[in-house]
Amino acid sequence: MERENQFIGQSGAFLDAVERTSRAAPMRRPVLVIGERGTGKELIAERLHRLSDRWGEPLVTMNCAALPETLIEAELFGHEAGAFTGATKVRAGRFEEADKGTLFLDELGTLSMAAQERLLRAVEYGEVTRIGSSRPVNVDVRIVAATNEDLPLMAQEGAFRADLLDRLSFEVITLPPLRVREGDIGVLTDYFGRRMAAELRWEGWPGFSDHVHQQMEDHPWPGNVRELRNVVERAVYRWDDWNAPIGHVQFDPFDSPWKPKGEGKTKQVTGQKTVAASSTPQNLAADIDRVDDLRSAVDDHEKRIVEHALGKHRWNQRQTAKALGLSYDQLRHCIKKHALTADE
Repeated sequence: MERENQFIGQSGAFLDAVERTSRAAPMRRPVLVIGERGTGKELIAERLHRLSDRWGEPLVTMNCAALPETLIEAELFGHEAGAFTGATKVRAGRFEEADKGTLFLDELGTLSMAAQERLLRAVEYGEVTRIGSSRPVNVDVRIVAATNEDLPLMAQEGAFRADLLDRLSFEVITLPPLRVREGDIGVLTDYFGRRMAAELRWEGWPGFSDHVHQQMEDHPWPGNVRELRNVVERAVYRWDDWNAPIGHVQFDPFDSPWKPKGEGKTKQVTGQKTVAASSTPQNLAADIDRVDDLRSAVDDHEKRIVEHALGKHRWNQRQTAKALGLSYDQLRHCIKKHALTADE
């Protein structure tokens, strides 16, 4: 089946990432792919494999975050019968399955330290040992790993092995987020829209209105290309008149006037815990009277909260993100947005 999000784009940042991928593909060395969710890390792994001399061999994929820690090592390296409860027969791991081919390890940053140690040995010596066995098995595997984590920072904090990071980062390809890919949003919008119109058997493609195109350009796209595809396809299939340009788009599919209203969902930081924010009608009225520009006021409030939390956690960004109820990428976006530095 054809991939839903092919390599589509014309921006310099995008073309540079594709060129670096093509250049690294013939090499037999490991490649580390860094990027936010939805930027196409798995597509990069596939391109690296297909443009290499291993293209006729297996491309084996493993999402390191999709399995409990107790099963990661068994999945990677295999196990002998009776090695642990439930291991009723011998099973080859992903390394052996990928022999002569490519092993793509997604969400690399979630691996436990024990699994990292065994992975390091496999990379270093080209051999794996099944759980419950003392006999190593030689494998010839090209590793491509991907993450949206800051692995150098994790290594500094002791959460990721620095020696393993050194082994896997012969080449590091960092994928640009969609919001900085100038000119690509319109190209991708048209591509996904035409595909959806064809799937719905429309007799033509009306395109999107200028207003919708501007909305697309202004959206921050935290989910990147994957989010854009969903937004475009949803807008097309909900549109009734294929003779008229599509004039409405919904970015949040959960937005509804009948959406359940949870209690205590608005939170503020108090140390490492969060509590529901409270505001009296009098305080709220006073705050409103002082606001001349809502967007600026919200941005300023967000900046002060993030600054305070970073200072409280001594700029440990992982702890700060957890305390604020944000993902690591969301916190990094806030830091960049407000140009925050540790010196402040």
